[in-house]
Amino acid sequence: MIAKDSPSKAAALAHALRGSKFLIVGGLVFFFDAAMYNVLVFWDPANGWGQGLMHGSPIVAKIVTIATASCLTYLGNRFWTYGDRDKPQTAKSILAFIIVNVIASALQLGCLGFSRYVLGLDSALADNVSGTFIGQAVSTTFRYFTYGRFVFPEAKGSDAA
Repeated sequence: MIAKDSPSKAAALAHALRGSKFLIVGGLVFFFDAAMYNVLVFWDPANGWGQGLMHGSPIVAKIVTIATASCLTYLGNRFWTYGDRDKPQTAKSILAFIIVNVIASALQLGCLGFSRYVLGLDSALADNVSGTFIGQAVSTTFRYFTYGRFVFPEAKGSDAA
């Protein structure tokens, strides 16, 4: 019975380790994304904090920060989180990554857009709660379940962890 439990324990440990790496990469990029968004939307080089250069275009600012953060996320996940997996065909992997991130970005932008344009909230707190925290939680959950399956898949014939 002990030998039978060992593979499942090893698989659970591998899954927990991969999940931890995914969250570390995501956490670091999350702080980068949040800082960059707040500088673009709420910081003016001439006047300091308040209404920034892109305050009137929060969706565009979030698209810029998500695109930049996504490049960092790809590198972190490709080389660390899923570094033990065979290197996929680069073009196919990047295309899958782009498709997954466009969908995830739409989820995140939807949260920010709802707050800004439906609820009429445009403060730094409202943008950070809706677009950064809630939107990021929704999009990160989606990304976690799709990266391992579509972007960085296990080699055919290998045991699933």
